[in-house]
Amino acid sequence: MNGWKAIAAALLPIALVAAMVVWFANGGSRLLALTPAPIETLAFERIEFKQQEIVIHVRNEGPESFHVGQVLVNDALWDFSIAPDRTLGRLGGATISIPYDWIEGEPYTVTVLSGNGIRHAKTVDIAMRTPAPSARLLLVFALLGIYVGVVPVFLGLLWLPALRAAPRAWLDFWLALTMGLLVFLGIDTLKEALEIAGRVPSFVNGVLLVALGAVAAFLGITAAGRALSRGDAKPSGMSLALLIAAGIGLHNLGEGLAIGAAYTLGEVALGSFLIIGFTLHNTTEGLAILSPLVEGSASWRNLVVLGLIGGAPTILGTWAGAFTYSGPLSLLFLGIGAGAIFQVVRILARALGMGGWGLYARGRGRAAAGFVAGFLLMYATSLLVAG
Repeated sequence: MNGWKAIAAALLPIALVAAMVVWFANGGSRLLALTPAPIETLAFERIEFKQQEIVIHVRNEGPESFHVGQVLVNDALWDFSIAPDRTLGRLGGATISIPYDWIEGEPYTVTVLSGNGIRHAKTVDIAMRTPAPSARLLLVFALLGIYVGVVPVFLGLLWLPALRAAPRAWLDFWLALTMGLLVFLGIDTLKEALEIAGRVPSFVNGVLLVALGAVAAFLGITAAGRALSRGDAKPSGMSLALLIAAGIGLHNLGEGLAIGAAYTLGEVALGSFLIIGFTLHNTTEGLAILSPLVEGSASWRNLVVLGLIGGAPTILGTWAGAFTYSGPLSLLFLGIGAGAIFQVVRILARALGMGGWGLYARGRGRAAAGFVAGFLLMYATSLLVAG
């Protein structure tokens, strides 16, 4: 079979399947006596509160076209404008603008009534002015990211002299404690991702988007580990610290997205308990970065680089979450953070000879205790974040 015949043979099944889909979508279902009832699904992607205006971004998730009939605010009919059109095709989006003198701090329920009379509602518990990018707000959210993400990581790095002064017999304990910290972070990241996946439009396939980010990060960290180890089977010292910092940085990027979005949407109060909780929670991340450096050498310049890699992505996350929040983007970055962290745990376990049942081998009691202690430490600080 020559080249052209091989190409034609490869394309033939694709063409036939495409013809079947087109036929079914253009009347074939009626010939088969299939007349399903129309299903309407309208996704509220974002609600913005501007000066005397509420702006709603919606998308049609149903299989049929969706016609926007009326709009209600707190069960009262209201005038509105819509662009580009009142009729939304499959996966089509629209922006609905409602002139409304809303009050900050009050709850609002926005309802879109379809042409078929079906209600689609979304409630905002606390209305807050949606911030527009400005020099002042960029600085405010940058300071928030520094306070919550960068400073705690650097505070954790200050434990290096104390760790080096500890008996060398406890080295396994500290390294295993790092593994416990990272495993908790990975699980916590997946939990956050699954919560967001339940709120994004179903056509996004949120769980698969998280899996895509996790697999991509897992492979990326694997490649980075091989490059840093320069052919060695087990990266150690500064190379391992860089990998841990990168994994934590990707996690903190997703955390920053959540913080910025929550602040913008009025879903979290930035009170003293929240700030203290995040500070303690993220300080332990600095401890995780330090563990591979206990027996090696590291200059202050190295520590600054590690701290910035681990903490600075929080700033980028708060900016993105506050000004350009996207549920799918958050899922992708949370998946990347989880995949990176679990791959770093795998690399760390291999470097310490703790793969498989190695954690339970004779003489590894301190390591097992360290792993559990790290997990419990992160759990305790996460309770403060939740409070």
